Amino acid sequence: MPNDNYKKSLITEELRLKVRSEFKDAWLESERKIWEPWLSDQDGYLGRKIFWNKEKEEALILVNWQNKELWKKISIEEVNKIQKIFENDLQKSLNLNENPIKLVYEGELQKQE
Repeated sequence: MPNDNYKKSLITEELRLKVRSEFKDAWLESERKIWEPWLSDQDGYLGRKIFWNKEKEEALILVNWQNKELWKKISIEEVNKIQKIFENDLQKSLNLNENPIKLVYEGELQKQE
């Protein structure tokens, strides 16, 4: 059972996505336009870093949160709503009928001292 310090310490959300080369620029634009403003309004959000591996056509997004408690206060319904807006924006910009970005992995990381 995690102690109170676990809830209070910095945590990083880790997301890995399959992003093909031809979708990279549109994906980054939709990330900036949809996710960034929404995340910036969330209590406990400390910033994020986005990486892309050209060879694997895979993205890594590391989202830093003040603590797990604040991060997990955000409802899954709210996240899904923003995800849908993101997907619609991306599909429209690429003229596609489905989301071309696939979630490969979702997890969390804690900084080690």
